[in-house]
Amino acid sequence: MLSPGVQLGNRYRLDERIASGGMGDVWRGTDQVLGRTVAVKSLLPALLDEPGFAERFRGEARTMATINHPGVVDVYDFGSDQQIAFLVMEYVEGDALSATLGRVGRLTPARTMALLAQAADALHAAHEKGIVHRDVKPGNLLVRPNGTLVLTDFGIARSELVGQLTAAGSVLGTASYISPEQATGAVATPASDVYALGVVAYQCLAGRRPFEGDNPLEIAMKHVRDNPRALPADIPPQVRAIVERAMAKDPKARWPSAAALASVARQAKLVLSQQARGGRPISGVPASPAAPAARAQVPTAAPRPQPPRPPVTPARPPVGPRPTMVAHPAPQARPPVAPRGAAPVPQPRPPHNPLGYARPPAAPPPAPPRRSRSGLWTTAILVAVLVILCSGVISFWYRKYVADAAGAPGSGSVSVTSGAVRAYGGDYPVRTSYRREVRLQPADGGMTTSEGRETR
Repeated sequence: MLSPGVQLGNRYRLDERIASGGMGDVWRGTDQVLGRTVAVKSLLPALLDEPGFAERFRGEARTMATINHPGVVDVYDFGSDQQIAFLVMEYVEGDALSATLGRVGRLTPARTMALLAQAADALHAAHEKGIVHRDVKPGNLLVRPNGTLVLTDFGIARSELVGQLTAAGSVLGTASYISPEQATGAVATPASDVYALGVVAYQCLAGRRPFEGDNPLEIAMKHVRDNPRALPADIPPQVRAIVERAMAKDPKARWPSAAALASVARQAKLVLSQQARGGRPISGVPASPAAPAARAQVPTAAPRPQPPRPPVTPARPPVGPRPTMVAHPAPQARPPVAPRGAAPVPQPRPPHNPLGYARPPAAPPPAPPRRSRSGLWTTAILVAVLVILCSGVISFWYRKYVADAAGAPGSGSVSVTSGAVRAYGGDYPVRTSYRREVRLQPADGGMTTSEGRETR
């Protein structure tokens, strides 16, 4: 009997039991050589008594170790100790999808499609290596805190003894997701995993399994004979169609591969996300697959209402050379109606409106030439100073001109007074004035001169 603290293979210490299944228990353990946390799956001792089981288990574990995909748990080691066979795998932080469903009941269609696409991608990676999971169920789908999904606990042991186990939570859990061909004893194929994944998606959307019963056999037979109950009415038609095809009774009627299922689930998730961003309710009532196409036009029509905005400024174009663009006021009345009904009509208009009205807003730049009041005052003062200076200069030259004009030859006569002269033999012994006059003759332009002393 295993318990915390037990070491397997003299290397792996068991720390805590985290899950139990039809083939054994899963423990959180520690790799004491590498010092890392691992998941250790111990197989039931009864399985080792089956002839060839251990060898098949070892071979398929070796094959699983070659799968390199982020959605598939990594296999590190395989061994046996004290009649206990164990498988050492990557320890994944996160909750099993079964725990999430037990907590919230059901998931949204978009979230369900996202998880379905990730799980289908992981299954496709295993199918390419020739490995069929054979035990796809919410308990084997771990969801990390960042929302990514990891597929774990491959039912690699094709043991008849596993099918005979009746412990609660072992075959009961498997029977709820078993494919019709597995229930009738046929060999499991990749299509069987697609069916089981469709059942998981059904449970995520409806909050319940498609078939219930009193025992595993009754549930398995319902997978073979009965049709599942209808999904809730609020499930979008495209999501409903994906799940119904995955759960088809005939393997040939299902999605041809896990990759095909992943592709359609991812596309459905994208459409649902676009609808959610557009504020449209997601329900089963909206119409046919044509609805997404009609809504897809909304993003392209949304930018179109922008061009009609320029016509709001037609008051400016008449000022400049653009009056010719006023010929387009007609679209003013159309934009409000165009987005829904007349989307094709505005399509040809935008090429003209952006070209004709894209530049009007640039017309206002003439405003910058404004000057501050201090600049105006400075200019006025400079002008006043210049006026005063000019006035002074003009006045100076004017006075000088008048003075010069008074003594010019054409003025009549010029008198020159000599300095004081001593009288010798004159009437006055005191100083006398000597006068000399030069006169211009208007007739011939000649000059006459007269001079003499002033007497009393």
